[in-house]
Amino acid sequence: QVQLVESGGGLVQAGGSLRLSCAASRNIFSIATMAWYRQAPGKQRELVATITTGAETTYADSGKGRFTISRDTAKNTVYLQMNSLKPEDTAVYSCNAKWAVYDFWGQGTQVTVSS
Repeated sequence: QVQLVESGGGLVQAGGSLRLSCAASRNIFSIATMAWYRQAPGKQRELVATITTGAETTYADSGKGRFTISRDTAKNTVYLQMNSLKPEDTAVYSCNAKWAVYDFWGQGTQVTVSS
């Protein structure tokens, strides 16, 4: 079992930046692929970025060049740095940890980008 707690969301103007954090209750980065997802009102949840056990990263096209996923093993924390934010980035952002048959989610953090 692992708990994931997101933080760092908020209201920001278009063009601004936010850094989201996802703190895990224990160190799972050696076994889990970590990911950020988002879900906007009335839309399906979509994958934003992933970071593997080997620290390889992937990004959805919507965030390439603007978002960066990273992790701090000492702090058991995964980050999502979001720059040049757009109103269409408005969503609830959730952290996910997945390995073997296990699939854990955080509660989500709201990001609102005003135009």
